[in-house]
Amino acid sequence: MNASAESPGESFDFIVVGSGAAALTAALTAAAGKLSVAIVEKSDKIGGTSAMSGAGTWIPCNHHARAAGIADSPEAVLTYLRGVSPDGWEHAEDHLWTTFVSQAPRMLEFVERNTPLEYELIEEPDPMAEHPGGMTVGRMVSPRPLSRRVTGRYAGKIRRSTLPHIFTYNEVKDIDPYHAPIRAGLKMWPTLLWRWITDARGQGSALIAGLLRGCLDKGCTLMTETRALQLLQDAPGGRVNGVEVERNGQRRVLHARRGVLLATGGFEWNEAMREANFPGPFDRIGSPRTNEGDGQRMAAEVGAQLDRMDQANVHPVIPTRYDGHLHGLPIVFQAEPHAIVVDRTANRFVSEYDYNIGEAIDARNPDGSPKRLPVWVIGDRRFLQQSLPLRAYARLDPGWIRQAPTLAVLAETIGLPSEALERTVARFNRFCAEGRDADFGRGETVWQRYKAGIEEGGQNTTLAPIEQAPFVAIPLNRSILGTKGGARTDNRARALRPDGSVIEGLFCAGLAMANPFGTRSVGAGTTIGPNMTWGFVAANTILGNEAAG
Repeated sequence: MNASAESPGESFDFIVVGSGAAALTAALTAAAGKLSVAIVEKSDKIGGTSAMSGAGTWIPCNHHARAAGIADSPEAVLTYLRGVSPDGWEHAEDHLWTTFVSQAPRMLEFVERNTPLEYELIEEPDPMAEHPGGMTVGRMVSPRPLSRRVTGRYAGKIRRSTLPHIFTYNEVKDIDPYHAPIRAGLKMWPTLLWRWITDARGQGSALIAGLLRGCLDKGCTLMTETRALQLLQDAPGGRVNGVEVERNGQRRVLHARRGVLLATGGFEWNEAMREANFPGPFDRIGSPRTNEGDGQRMAAEVGAQLDRMDQANVHPVIPTRYDGHLHGLPIVFQAEPHAIVVDRTANRFVSEYDYNIGEAIDARNPDGSPKRLPVWVIGDRRFLQQSLPLRAYARLDPGWIRQAPTLAVLAETIGLPSEALERTVARFNRFCAEGRDADFGRGETVWQRYKAGIEEGGQNTTLAPIEQAPFVAIPLNRSILGTKGGARTDNRARALRPDGSVIEGLFCAGLAMANPFGTRSVGAGTTIGPNMTWGFVAANTILGNEAAG
């Protein structure tokens, strides 16, 4: 749709579509640069997927690490990224990685200066820390608790999470409320009570509360329950100069003098788009139902190249209830003793403790069809006994957990070849007796030892046999916390056409852009950290600052 400067409607310098971490970081940055900014959110809730997240944030070379005496360098980060990313990605993404590495630390310092947010260092290693340039600590941060009341009348509008945000990311890591919820509650009850009274929360709730407060302080206009319908251009194929939106059944035009940023999240709740890019067995989604691909659709309509549409944050989930519907709660439930993961041939294909197990589950054949699905967690009685929450949440979805008196009967129940399953379990049990997983090195990497709490030189506690009936099977097919495909952008966050030319006035960030990291996580926070950084880069591009690109 074309829109002239004289078309009726409100005008702003910069319009941000979406209200997650990428969107709010961009809005904050632009508003701090004295631009008038409108934030357009189609839901009645603020924060999108970011608000529901654990808010682990991968920021290499950050100032908190420097203050702790931890040495890092852009060269080391890029060496790591180039070494651990999928084959062929360096050619297409290296310029974006370079921009991310240079701008992420600046973004974090800017956010802390301009919001109530305070970050703390998380003592987590890079998932592939053994590779050159990898770090065992220093690149992960997360917000300290913050009261949602800092946002005033918007406190009740910040999207709630399925995760226990009354704990911080660090506390979840240290006291493990998943395995021991009662012990965790008793240990921290005075602190938790105070947080409940003051409405203070950690993780994604703190992140969005802090970013929103900063945006409000800088004068941003927030429009909730306002759906962006289409981008406006000054001529066919021309500059993007606004957005047509709808609220309460009424359409209106919002003009953008400097540009429009699409930061609308993924497309996982758009069934047609999801099935086209993720064919085969599918379990659950752990993001807001508003992630319907609006940004991807609008970008494509004005000629943007959509790319990386087969990439996503594929993560194990368990069933929960959210907004009255069955939903996915992200829990790494398969990384337990007395359990393995097998594919449709009843064979193991990855270490169950591998941080990127989602990528292994989502492996494709050359024609794009799933290579391993359906995938199953196979365990015994002790696997179920290890986690009270797993059993409690399973009641929300009767039939999710299958049980049988023997492995042969279990295999028949779920459609796996019984002899193959028995061989696989016997082989794993032998590894447990020998103390080493000769196939996949389970419990041997820096990340996996960290995840399992194995001390240096300590026994590999991840290896425990599957031998006590009843035997159990739980599906572990694709579950998505957010797709990572969208408009291809340059290193200034400007949307590109298939021929590489820039669509003037259109920017993309977060899960609405072609993510330069994709499904493979190079750090535990490689969704939030890059998303915020690209919002920062987009706004600085509009401001004409050197910090863009």
